[in-house]
Amino acid sequence: MTEIKITAPDDWHLHVRDGAALAAVLPATAKQFARAIIMPNLRPPVRTVAEAAAYRQRILEALPAGSAFEPLMTLYLTDTTPPEEIVRVKESSFVKALKLYPAGATTNSDAGVTDLAKCDKTLEKMAELGIPLLTHGEVTDPAVDVFDREARFIERVMMPLRARLPQLKVVFEHITTREAAQYVSEADANVGATLTPQHLLYNRNEIFKGGIRPHFYCLPVLKREEHRVALVKAATSGSPKFFLGTDSAPHARNTKEVACGCAGCYTAPHALELYAEAFEAAGALDKLEGFASFHGPDFYGLPRNSGEVTLTRLDWKLPESVPYIDESGIVPLKAGETMRWKFAG
Repeated sequence: MTEIKITAPDDWHLHVRDGAALAAVLPATAKQFARAIIMPNLRPPVRTVAEAAAYRQRILEALPAGSAFEPLMTLYLTDTTPPEEIVRVKESSFVKALKLYPAGATTNSDAGVTDLAKCDKTLEKMAELGIPLLTHGEVTDPAVDVFDREARFIERVMMPLRARLPQLKVVFEHITTREAAQYVSEADANVGATLTPQHLLYNRNEIFKGGIRPHFYCLPVLKREEHRVALVKAATSGSPKFFLGTDSAPHARNTKEVACGCAGCYTAPHALELYAEAFEAAGALDKLEGFASFHGPDFYGLPRNSGEVTLTRLDWKLPESVPYIDESGIVPLKAGETMRWKFAG
């Protein structure tokens, strides 16, 4: 196969930051994707519809001229998010979900939820009005091994939550384990999951090849090979429960290559090429369109995109870094390596 044509895809989990950082990274996503779910973990976080409207306007102003990219906004769930704000979400045309960050779980999660029981009334209103909850699925209990935090989240948070509110739509974001893939597969139609390119392509050995490789460090962290295999099986299964979410997270090189580096992989400029590699390796390129273009909008109850994008078979080398807000730039995933597919528009 020398060419892949698919319906214009969407990214259902994306970080674009704000200000100069936003202007630097947004064009990469707008080139490949028609829409994206925008994460709200700014500093301060995006907690209200009014704040989401202002952030959305900044995103629209940062788009390249002529771009038709549509940002789909989210709110940052806190211990004190009132049910009344969910009514405003429903009344808006641009806020599509709320994001659960367990406090301390990842970048800018210090304002996150400390106890989900504090959010019960708000979650009930979300279930009533059909507003999805997007979960960073890790417990933050320091007694739990970092490689087990996703599995424990299923037991301690996800299962009790869904027992209380089975009608609540939940996206288990950037899943990384066999347990999560199995849980989502066996759950009812109100549960879906996003998968990142790094978790489909790599296991945790990649972080330590020849020394510490901080640009492969993300949260949730890469897991064992058996988990990667299970994720690929889920992504390429054709199940509508699994869809594309890059979790592309821009961090300047000088904030990754330090004693205590930031978590996140930057994949926005070559996301579709990375997914094509993963699907091709699994012999499942015929399943890429559903995963990238159909399952996400179907889960969210949104129309599928019109138009197409094309990937062509072409070996090309990723740059060692791409421009960002300082001279160190951003090091993309697979920097300096050869890609087998090229986005052609």
